[in-house]
Amino acid sequence: MYTTEIASVVARLFVELIDGPGGQAAFMLNSGDAGLLRSLDKLSAVEASRSTHEGATIAAHALHVRYGLSLMNRWAVEGGDPFADATWELAWTTSAVNDTEWQEIRAGLRDEAHRWLATLGSARDVSDVELAGMISSIAHLAYHLGAIRQIARDARGPKEGTYSTTDGEPSHRALRSVL
Repeated sequence: MYTTEIASVVARLFVELIDGPGGQAAFMLNSGDAGLLRSLDKLSAVEASRSTHEGATIAAHALHVRYGLSLMNRWAVEGGDPFADATWELAWTTSAVNDTEWQEIRAGLRDEAHRWLATLGSARDVSDVELAGMISSIAHLAYHLGAIRQIARDARGPKEGTYSTTDGEPSHRALRSVL
């Protein structure tokens, strides 16, 4: 099937997660939310090395998402099944990072995310399984954004009721007008 009719929609949802809603109606995040990439930019290497309840660090989550997007980008360019030889466990071994490592993780994630965004926004012929993978990349990113925000208060978006649309209306009214 061709993604012509849904490409702009899936790209819009993905860009909202990585860069925030940007003044448009928000579907995944609250209006005024910075999105994943700018939220991570607020965190120091020390904060990125933090975990809760002995779970994964923020740096590990960021590396995991980056790696997953690199596989999606590899699939978009080469086809085939880049997941067949994936080494998911490597990202999860990341605990403490220094300033240089944290900068490199964020730069790599930003690059992979924007490359994947370009693919999502471009119409292409895909199978049902490939389309499911494309759409699941959005849900997967949303999950890890939520996990990161549970670990680091400074990475969280605006609180309910503290945000508005560009016309000053609370965002829930803007969403109702879109629907």
